[in-house]
Amino acid sequence: MGKNKLRKFAEMNTIDLVFQYPFGRLKAEGFDSFPLKGKWNSDFFANDNPIVLELGCGKGEYTVGLAQLFPDKNFIGIDIKGARMYTGATQARDLGLKNVAFLRTSIELLESFFAPGEVSELWITFPDPQMKKVTKRLTGTRFMQLYRKVMPDGGVVRLKSDSPFLYAYTRAMVQLNGQQILVDTSDLYHSDIVDPILNIRTHYESQWLARGLSIKYLAFALDHNTTLQEPEDDFERDTYRSYSRGYIPLIENPEL
Repeated sequence: MGKNKLRKFAEMNTIDLVFQYPFGRLKAEGFDSFPLKGKWNSDFFANDNPIVLELGCGKGEYTVGLAQLFPDKNFIGIDIKGARMYTGATQARDLGLKNVAFLRTSIELLESFFAPGEVSELWITFPDPQMKKVTKRLTGTRFMQLYRKVMPDGGVVRLKSDSPFLYAYTRAMVQLNGQQILVDTSDLYHSDIVDPILNIRTHYESQWLARGLSIKYLAFALDHNTTLQEPEDDFERDTYRSYSRGYIPLIENPEL
């Protein structure tokens, strides 16, 4: 491991808004050992505001951008890669944000960190579409069953993606299972949607838009009663090469 990564890991241990609980630690300490489970509002954020997760947050800049935009909500970025998370964690610390936390762990372990109904919304931003393995797809029914365990009935799931495949798959899964679609656009920045999220645009998104292509956005309410089914896997695969995610500026004018 390089010296820079070692330095980042050491500094991460000193940041109060970062919690590092990979599988090995949970296994050693107990899968019900996390002290903030069911107590995030009272013992960490010290408010009753809704808790929103960003799954696979990468460098965490989107978590920070949302926290700046929505001070009346609490945001937790989750990823297993600590060296990436360092960027957002240090930015949130330096900005003095009180509605941000970062959790280094696997998404599959959500139940160990959140009580039933503790999470009001999920953001899934630019995930790997996992075109070959539906069980690894963050918008697949396997993960929807997991999300239900930490969200209230009707909790909101928001997908923002550059992937035509993942958008088409997720939309079909939602429709097949009769989930309520709240927002649906295959071209966010050329739609008639009026939403504060248009004031957050990643460097990654700007590169993608410069290709003349589009960002997809889908938000839906996830109920607790439907027996979820997978749609037939006949979606056209993506053929492009993605850019890596980069810095996220807050912009005054969302127009292209």
